[in-house]
Amino acid sequence: MRDTSAIVHSLDRRRSGHSLPREFYTDRDIYDLDLEAVFEESWLMAGFTCELPKPGNYLAMTIGRTPVVILRDRSGATRGFFNTCRHRGAQLCADGAGRSAKLVCPYHQWTYDLDGKLQHAGEMPEDFDAGAHSLLPIHVEVVAGAIYICLADEAPDFAPFRKCLEPMLAPMGLENAKLAHSYVLVEKANWKLVMENGRECYHCAACHPELGVSFPVGVRDDMSTGDALQMQAYRQRMAGHGLSIGPEDGSWWQIARFPLNEGSITMSRDGLPLVKKPLVDLDGGDVGSLRFAIEPHNFCHALGDFAFMFSAYPVSPEETHVVAKWLVHKDAVEGVDYDLATLVETWDKTNLQDRDLAENNQRGVNGKGYVPGPYSPSAESFVIRFVDWYCERLRAHMGVASARISEVA
Repeated sequence: MRDTSAIVHSLDRRRSGHSLPREFYTDRDIYDLDLEAVFEESWLMAGFTCELPKPGNYLAMTIGRTPVVILRDRSGATRGFFNTCRHRGAQLCADGAGRSAKLVCPYHQWTYDLDGKLQHAGEMPEDFDAGAHSLLPIHVEVVAGAIYICLADEAPDFAPFRKCLEPMLAPMGLENAKLAHSYVLVEKANWKLVMENGRECYHCAACHPELGVSFPVGVRDDMSTGDALQMQAYRQRMAGHGLSIGPEDGSWWQIARFPLNEGSITMSRDGLPLVKKPLVDLDGGDVGSLRFAIEPHNFCHALGDFAFMFSAYPVSPEETHVVAKWLVHKDAVEGVDYDLATLVETWDKTNLQDRDLAENNQRGVNGKGYVPGPYSPSAESFVIRFVDWYCERLRAHMGVASARISEVA
């Protein structure tokens, strides 16, 4: 049985503005609690509607230890279910993308329609009630082409996030996009180390030379560049196109549009567009980047010519799988309108660099010499926010009141 008193003690001894005690990055009991308190109770980004172009298209993934499937039903609606047969619990669809007219269990061939209703269960008695054995649904919300899911019985209120995201994301054209490339990157590091790295650019100037060509590595926590005149001109130019730059944020999400480095139109090795047919046909796609991110696991950048998604999923106390996706306009033709290797180059190199940084971080944290260190209030404010949010999620799940964060170890 999990010793929650030890976890509460660890939370209570965390120093304000400091990284977490070692056990939060290594301990199996805390990892299991992370799955229950964070990943099974929060909104998660699952992908994009363009990945489900026709009825029967599905995305299957495992969140912690829970397989889920998101699909397009016969009416065109996006639905989600626990990817678990109601017979003896076998996983229905293998993780990945696919298309099927029905969901058929590979074990005993119980068969479900795209609305989750059980249609066939062989060798069952006459009084068997098929209607009582439909697939169990999960919460699904679709916003301007982005799909969010929640595994909780009662999901957190999604409406405030939708209200802010929809008008900023809709002009970016994701509903007219297609998936150009995706992969899963295995990182031998705790998911929180992966996300702490992804929530700051303190390391970017030294560690991401390719990204730094176009990305303003000194960007502030409100996604402004620090150049007041540049931001004023950018805000006015975007307003002329009917685009808000924000920022907008809530307890578990952040949204902001920001300009790239001078002379850069997109995130590429030279700042020049990567796709001839843009997602946003304004100023040749020169609209900066719309960053939208949610706790606990995701950030996205939507640019004039492509969009990029980063999502982290915990696999064990010291292993995380990062799902990366690139979207382009649905009519863009590979080899004609874009070169795939060049499209993914900047973010692929950045992902690999971040993997190495997170794994190196894990090795140091594992050692006897690790003592939680202070975050930079200016360069790591999003990290502080993420860690504070995380600690409050654990407390809420355990029913433990917030305590004054310790000032001493």
